[in-house]
Amino acid sequence: MRRAEALVLLTVLGVGVFLAGLELMVTAIALPRIIPDLAAWTQLRSASWIINAYLLVYVVTMPLAGRLTDLWGARRLFLAALVVFTVGSALAGRAQSLDELIAARVIQAFGGGAIVPVATAAAAHLFEGHARPRALGVIGGLTFLGMAAGPFVGAAILELVRPSSALEAAGITGGPLFDALAPGWRWVFYVNVPIGIIALVLAWAASAGWDTPRHPARPDFLGAALFTAALGGALGALTLLGSSEPIQGLPPDLVIGGLAGVAVVAAIAFVLAGLRRPDPFLDPRLLGERVFGSAALVSLLTGYGFLTAILGGAVFVDRVLYGGPDQQRFVLGSLAAATAIGALVSGLLVRVLSLRLVTVVGLLLSAAALGWMSGWRPTTPIDQVAAGMAIFGLGFGLTVTPRSTAAVEAAGRRLFGAASATVTVARHVGMALGLAILTAYGSTTIDRLNQQIFATPQAYESVLPADLRGRPLRDGLVVQALEEWAAGQAATIMVGLFLVAGGLTLIALPPGLVLGRRRMLPAETPADRRPDEMEAGADGRGEPIVL
Repeated sequence: MRRAEALVLLTVLGVGVFLAGLELMVTAIALPRIIPDLAAWTQLRSASWIINAYLLVYVVTMPLAGRLTDLWGARRLFLAALVVFTVGSALAGRAQSLDELIAARVIQAFGGGAIVPVATAAAAHLFEGHARPRALGVIGGLTFLGMAAGPFVGAAILELVRPSSALEAAGITGGPLFDALAPGWRWVFYVNVPIGIIALVLAWAASAGWDTPRHPARPDFLGAALFTAALGGALGALTLLGSSEPIQGLPPDLVIGGLAGVAVVAAIAFVLAGLRRPDPFLDPRLLGERVFGSAALVSLLTGYGFLTAILGGAVFVDRVLYGGPDQQRFVLGSLAAATAIGALVSGLLVRVLSLRLVTVVGLLLSAAALGWMSGWRPTTPIDQVAAGMAIFGLGFGLTVTPRSTAAVEAAGRRLFGAASATVTVARHVGMALGLAILTAYGSTTIDRLNQQIFATPQAYESVLPADLRGRPLRDGLVVQALEEWAAGQAATIMVGLFLVAGGLTLIALPPGLVLGRRRMLPAETPADRRPDEMEAGADGRGEPIVL
């Protein structure tokens, strides 16, 4: 493919990964509107699966799609993924119940989960030598821009899109059409439909006559099922931590223990089954390769920090500062822009600096930002909040290209799809675990604070200043005092969350140092080695790979 055509196709691939990344987080900002419309706040743990189910299917689909890319080529898989994602978006917007929305999100996730590894593998095949890290940086930058921009875009849609007024002006005040279009949160999903259709047409035209190499093998559906059971059991157990209500008539501790047991057994079976197959769903032997395993671990740990920064920053602005849409867009936009800039810049830096150096600088910036964020208080100015988010985003973005480049180069050309999928899965597993932990912690904290305030008709007075005690709950001064108390409680909670994320980011430093002392030279790329043929740090000629 000529360079101009390759750049056009890279642009289309970038649009696809942006949509997939956007959908990972855009729903989070719409949840406060979705839950009262389709469920109730007492169903918060169930409603969390609007996001958790998407993440679960997303991360399971990615390695399977990566393997199918190696088997069938990237073109048809990318087009099919766009179709599934677009259909799922339309169904999610139309959903009339919580169960329907979760089911539609699962369909979305099948498409979105396939887009990212297929696009990454396609970009790696489109470009060679020094151009490959830049192409991977573009794909990574747009993926993270989509994820970081999700809450920002969601807030803008919820504020600006008001279809009910237009429908009422047209004389439509009820019925199926009104129900499918009126709530503003539906357009968080509908916005993907026209963009997806345009991307599909452009991708079909731009990729005509081109495809990636194909290698015969069988997809490991057993491995996919075992991985789903392991991750699903872990997410379910973590989400239910702290629950005191019976679950389907069973004690919560029993359900949590059962889910945890399923996760452990399935994980062990998954590893054992993977070692017996030449082309498993996720190859444990890849993780045993020193450079590749280090890249995957960095991806896992930074994924947890990324999820914490996005949700933590959004919650801080909304619940601690009581910021409006303008402040939310300012803060989340700072994170989005800085993340994209960091990812794009990292693609340029690895041409002249070592993967190790770029990764370490990114990790240190991210950890320092999370440490600063743990000091936020209700009196923190909004510009300092935005600055902290931007520093974190810049640092996180700098780690994108080094770990992706190290992984695909260590695995070799014939495993580009599987390698890129594995590293991306690691990041999203970190995000999924982080979301489950935050859901459990948030639900448990809300229950505890509600009990503290509403245990008795006068329980709320225990957190009021002495001069306000005895006033009714709906008194304006009492409401203001309770809001200030709640803001202080939320800020205190954020301290622990940010510090944990910062600590995990620092833990990523040792594996980050393994990624290489200097940049990878194109001639040193290990061409077509199988995972079981790889020796740690050696290419096909037995010489060290220095990344």
